[in-house]
Amino acid sequence: MRQRVVIAIAIALVATSCQKKASGQTVAVVNDEEITAAELNDALSSDPSLAGTDSKQARATILQKLIDRKLLVQQARKDGLDKSPEFVNQQRRAIDDLLINMLVSKKVNTSQTPSAQEIAAFESSHPEMFAGREIWTLQQIVYPLSKNAGVNNQLAQAKTLDEVAQTLISNNIQFTRATRKIDTAIFPHSVYAQIGNTKTGEPFIAPGPDKAVASVITAREPAPLVGDQAQTVALTAMRRDQLQNFVQERVKNLRTSAKIQYQPGFGPGAK
Repeated sequence: MRQRVVIAIAIALVATSCQKKASGQTVAVVNDEEITAAELNDALSSDPSLAGTDSKQARATILQKLIDRKLLVQQARKDGLDKSPEFVNQQRRAIDDLLINMLVSKKVNTSQTPSAQEIAAFESSHPEMFAGREIWTLQQIVYPLSKNAGVNNQLAQAKTLDEVAQTLISNNIQFTRATRKIDTAIFPHSVYAQIGNTKTGEPFIAPGPDKAVASVITAREPAPLVGDQAQTVALTAMRRDQLQNFVQERVKNLRTSAKIQYQPGFGPGAK
């Protein structure tokens, strides 16, 4: 009997010691799951809606949101959703994305800031974004892509938007007309170089997945970007390009040393 009592007391002590308490760095416990001060602070810093709110009130508001999230997560686990194939796939993708973002952030943090001369050279080589930036007014015709090569060749040879319309009408292809304003800064530089010097009234065609848009520039409104604002935009664009190049080069180098096996029928197609 005495031995049983000792065992019961020991079990009770172990159970008591395993119960988590809201103290120290633990700001709340939800069904024995902790919410730490670090989690609370991270949630506070990532919620812009609480800017200007009293810090004590903001902390209380965020903590209640974290408790609600914890309860929903616990219920999802009770329902077995964390064992489903959908959860496992999305969890794997989320972890992959996080690691890639951290790899890119590491590159950002160790990269040198471009010099004033490099920024000036970038601005000069991208006039569509800076000194030569314009707002274009476009007259457009939107139509479904044709599978007929002959029709597409006629459309490509059209010298005016009216010729585009006549070609579509003669081939019984429905279309709509539209007017749109567009900022030249949104164009990739290679695209701007192709269409920026088109003659007045000369159409250019942009094909999409299932539709194409034929456009002519009817007005050009200068909207140059200069000074400090231009430098800020240039620096952002340069860093973006730098990161894209970094990722492309890193993947290219990693592929040369990687061992990649494909199941038959899943390999890359012939170049």
